[in-house]
Amino acid sequence: MLYTNCTNFADMKETDVLIIGAGLGGLFTGALLAKEGLRVTLVEKNPTIGGGLQTFRRWGESFDTGMHVVGGMRPGGNIRAICQYLGILDEVRLRDVDDDCTDSLFFAEDRQTYRIAKGREGFVNSLSHYFPDQRQNIGRYVDAIGRLTDEVPLFHLKPQADTLSLHSDEFMMPADAFIARYISHPRLRTVVAYMNPLYGGRADETPAYVHAIVNTLYIHGASRFVDGSSHFAQSLAGVITRAGGEILTGEGVTHVEVSRRHADWVETTKGRRILARTYISAIHPCALIPLCSPKTFTPAFRHRMDSIPNSYSAFSLFVRFRPESRFPYINHSVYYMTRYDEIWHFGRTDKPWPQGFLFMTPPSTHQGPYAAKALVTAPMSFETVRPWEHTLTGRRGPDYEAWKRDMTGRLMAKMEELYPGFARQVEAVCSASPLTIRDYYGSKEGCLCGFSKDSHNPALSQLPVVTRVDNLLLTGQNNNLHGFCGVPLTAINTCEALLGRNHIVNKIRSCVGSEHIL
Repeated sequence: MLYTNCTNFADMKETDVLIIGAGLGGLFTGALLAKEGLRVTLVEKNPTIGGGLQTFRRWGESFDTGMHVVGGMRPGGNIRAICQYLGILDEVRLRDVDDDCTDSLFFAEDRQTYRIAKGREGFVNSLSHYFPDQRQNIGRYVDAIGRLTDEVPLFHLKPQADTLSLHSDEFMMPADAFIARYISHPRLRTVVAYMNPLYGGRADETPAYVHAIVNTLYIHGASRFVDGSSHFAQSLAGVITRAGGEILTGEGVTHVEVSRRHADWVETTKGRRILARTYISAIHPCALIPLCSPKTFTPAFRHRMDSIPNSYSAFSLFVRFRPESRFPYINHSVYYMTRYDEIWHFGRTDKPWPQGFLFMTPPSTHQGPYAAKALVTAPMSFETVRPWEHTLTGRRGPDYEAWKRDMTGRLMAKMEELYPGFARQVEAVCSASPLTIRDYYGSKEGCLCGFSKDSHNPALSQLPVVTRVDNLLLTGQNNNLHGFCGVPLTAINTCEALLGRNHIVNKIRSCVGSEHIL
């Protein structure tokens, strides 16, 4: 027995590490610990694993629910190095976006399209084509965001010093002010901020380092999962199960027993009680707190978690083209923006919706010149769906269904503006709202990027992976960084809180070779 105060439980299991939630954070954390020889058990309330890596099938097609575009998987990429260390790199099915156009941006205000190429020189040359007098400033800006990423050693999988790191004055500067320091042209400032939807960027709030990490990552080159992202979740799960671990699906955690600042066991919806040496929560902190014994966290901590603003959510369309359609497969992401001055105001309810959206045609194994399906994702505040927040899936009522049809119509009208005749090529459309995301992922208010970072109050949203419970750790997008890049890096932080500083980083560098990491 691991703990002698828990001896009479029926159907009792024991494990080295128990992880609550099998999303991207739980899977990466579990895989890294399994690689270290620990016996890992993941408990997932949904019938399928993956969180934002989940896919669903409709009309004979597979659709991603979250991870549409990923960075860090090109040669030299940090996430690629982690996958190589885990031994799953050969299993990952990816298609790189076009180097000569990684992204295109359309602004309805002046009907201008900007095409952006890969790499530092590609980025500088692309934008200099539209703003020739800004070439030097664009180069200075790219170098500046590179310097900010150097202040985050983990981003480059470098060992972290034992002493507290001191950051430059630009590190926590609001991202919009940081951009304005280097870019003098107002419209160009908007253009270089076009990735705001990927990290929940807000005016005078989002820290410059968040902007820098995301933009640097995608300037190095983006990729897409072929045939959906769920196979990546299965690859991570394979690392865990091959090492003797277990993943329990359709079985949520209902209680975490904590006494004297020590977690003793968890109980699941199936009445199972599981004992572990270490417990890790990969779910939203506000979802973890009610599961724990009443005095686990102080009232001040509870209040703080409830008061941190969440990033905005989204409304999405999943499109199936007609079999005879000749809509082209587009091997890059397309961003639609209404106005230049709206780029920092996604998700605001006092602005006409949508302020903008991401459009893409996902690839399949035998992708030809034409697309079979498409995704449209528009940032949206959870406040928009607040009237239905206490309803259940499939039982939200006719008003909600009418509202969804209205939102769908608005997005389809914008698509028609972007690609005239688009609607005629569409066979079927279904939609997902912030409520769908909330219920599907278990994220508070359907937030896509976890807690919203605030450059003016960094301590509010900086949540360490360690807790006041001596064997309870946190992982996932609400700690440190979010997204396909940030969550695996946070998983390293969580694992090293258990195994020792730089334990995982040094092993990755030894496996891959430090000269092969950008």
